[in-house]
Amino acid sequence: MDTDAAPVLTLLQAYLATSELPPDGRLPPERVLAEALGASRRELRKALAAMEAEGQLIRRVGAGTYLSPRPLAAIDEVASLAQSTRADDIVQARLILEPELAAAAAGRAADTDLSALQAAVRASRHPGLTWRGYELQDARLHREIAVVAGNPVLLFLYDHLAAVRRVMTWNRVRPVIVGPPQDHPSFTEHDRIVAAIAANDPDTARREMRDHVSAVHAAMNILDKG
Repeated sequence: MDTDAAPVLTLLQAYLATSELPPDGRLPPERVLAEALGASRRELRKALAAMEAEGQLIRRVGAGTYLSPRPLAAIDEVASLAQSTRADDIVQARLILEPELAAAAAGRAADTDLSALQAAVRASRHPGLTWRGYELQDARLHREIAVVAGNPVLLFLYDHLAAVRRVMTWNRVRPVIVGPPQDHPSFTEHDRIVAAIAANDPDTARREMRDHVSAVHAAMNILDKG
């Protein structure tokens, strides 16, 4: 799957799993859908094309995009799992999987891999991002790390974990401000993770990712209780 399309596809699946569509299964116009996902229309079209290639969507020129009559097994499976999953389960799964992905990435990252990671870090800091837009770029960085780790089985597990997580947090209330402030702690945490990967330091990459995931979920708990 196209690396750029994967994070948008995860958000799109979360949107479809938590939204009520009209009886004919028609999706909102691309402009509206892209805004809801915090994605560009180019990124959205790649995700739509991926779902169409799998027979999950039907795109009719001039008429719009529709859910396929065939069951959306991937979406239904993620939605069902999300309903039976607790927030603590997600934290535990991330703490088991993502630090090891970061450590593996640190052991094999090439210059082109580092360029992709650094591009994702820069994109997450783009001024004017909405929270949805930031979450998309954050997802892009974390998936890039999973890709660099080089294990297709772990990447498969990561994608499913990310999809369940997005379904569970889709309707979560975001802060009123446009997007993350310039001193958002995840920025520094991301920098430290990428620096450890660039330094080929698996132990530090593992520790930094573990600290980052723990800090993110601790902050989410505080916001949810506020």
